[in-house]
Amino acid sequence: MRLMIAEDSTLLREGLVRLLVEEGNMVLGAFGDADLLLEEMAVRRPDIVVLDIRMPPTHTDEGLRAALEIRERWPEVGVLVLSQHIERNYAAQLLASSAERVGYLLKDRVAQVEEFLDALERVHAGGAAIDPEVVRQLVIRTTHSDPLTRLTPRERTVLEALAQGHTNTAIAQKLHISLSAVEKNLNTIFDKLELSHTIGYSRRILAVLRYLES
Repeated sequence: MRLMIAEDSTLLREGLVRLLVEEGNMVLGAFGDADLLLEEMAVRRPDIVVLDIRMPPTHTDEGLRAALEIRERWPEVGVLVLSQHIERNYAAQLLASSAERVGYLLKDRVAQVEEFLDALERVHAGGAAIDPEVVRQLVIRTTHSDPLTRLTPRERTVLEALAQGHTNTAIAQKLHISLSAVEKNLNTIFDKLELSHTIGYSRRILAVLRYLES
């Protein structure tokens, strides 16, 4: 993969570069702010951009705004956003148009190298990679009036795995159940949540995340 990185922490930025290069990837550039990233992307484009949400000069949402601009101007480029904390509104904005080639991870996940690399692979393959803790918090915060309360514990577990961006096969392996059991649970979940059966896999993820966010 060809990647670009935007992260104002020198230590984390250099650590990401070293990790990615050691794994056989090509890092086209590593920048300390989002503006420099966007300037470079006007010249050449990577397969994936990894960037922090909070960056100079205000350390509020510069990285998020850059991610949204990248998704609008260069939709073929994957975007993996890193966040120090769970920020539900930012996650919703990032996923508002599509759940393809997009990821939202907590920075702590980078230390879990295999999970981080797996997230990159999913984004590169055109899918989604949503931090398990983000999904878990969205599920926990739902109210008794929410349709999610109709789900059984197993269905909620399957829904969490789906919202993280896992395929049906990966969910089966992760939960140690059969593929047919996963498919049955998913059909029941989307019936209970009144989600259309005609939408595609990635759009189903987006629909679930929007439903949780509401």
